[in-house]
Amino acid sequence: MPRTLQPELLDSLPPDHPDARHSRRDLRLINHLMGNHRWFARTLPPLLRPGERALELGAGTGELSSRLHSFGIAADGLDRVPPPPAWPTARSWHISDLRSFAAYDGYAAILANLILHHLTADELAALGTTLNRTARVILASEPARRTRFQRLFALAGPLFGANRVTRHDAHVSIAAGFREEELPLALGLSRSRWQWRCTHSALGAYRMIAIRCP
Repeated sequence: MPRTLQPELLDSLPPDHPDARHSRRDLRLINHLMGNHRWFARTLPPLLRPGERALELGAGTGELSSRLHSFGIAADGLDRVPPPPAWPTARSWHISDLRSFAAYDGYAAILANLILHHLTADELAALGTTLNRTARVILASEPARRTRFQRLFALAGPLFGANRVTRHDAHVSIAAGFREEELPLALGLSRSRWQWRCTHSALGAYRMIAIRCP
């Protein structure tokens, strides 16, 4: 199953469109079922050093970073949209495209939750060139590219009320996801400078923990 990128319907809808609101609800449920936020909250704290900050790419509704705030983690958000209403004033929110963001050097940890699969091979390589210089930790939870997960969502999506946008975008996202060591290699991380581990969860999450060697 080669990696393929196709447009996602949610990206073409106005934020206040009923289908967009429903799809964001679906995404919150998907994140919960896949355990994505729990995985970041469990995995990140032992990896951070005192005083280090984390940056969530494509922070969206801010729910992941807000969860991390509750654990005392200094996590800022990066997205092309303004911050959510409840975003804490003590934390920064950068309105920027992650492909052109100019302040990565302020963050030791980079968090990517269901966002990197949107990037082409060239865009991943360009992002990796920057993160190779600036980051010490990269955590990513992305779709695992397996046809069985497409079939699983086709069956399970209607059961929890996923709308047509979510059902389409889930199929497309999985096709754009990752397998085995594809993500660290696409980012250009080298074994001489980084240690990484990539795993797949039973419910379709591809997870990467990458730590720069001392």
